[in-house]
Amino acid sequence: MTGQGSTGNVIAAVCSFFIPGLGQLVQGRILAAAFFFVSVGVGYFFYFLIIPAILGFLLHAWSIVGAALYKPGS
Repeated sequence: MTGQGSTGNVIAAVCSFFIPGLGQLVQGRILAAAFFFVSVGVGYFFYFLIIPAILGFLLHAWSIVGAALYKPGS
């Protein structure tokens, strides 16, 4: 990945759109990937409780944007 806006970051953002944390995993950020996958999964699992579902959605959006704007070495 060369930097923000690169093709690799766009691919990572698309991956995170479908599976939260997958984009971070593609970028080699294992802890961030695990955090997003588990936290968004828990939020969506408790969708019937309004607050966790909203938090899951917000974390999912953060996962996508974080993958798209990632700059290696920062």
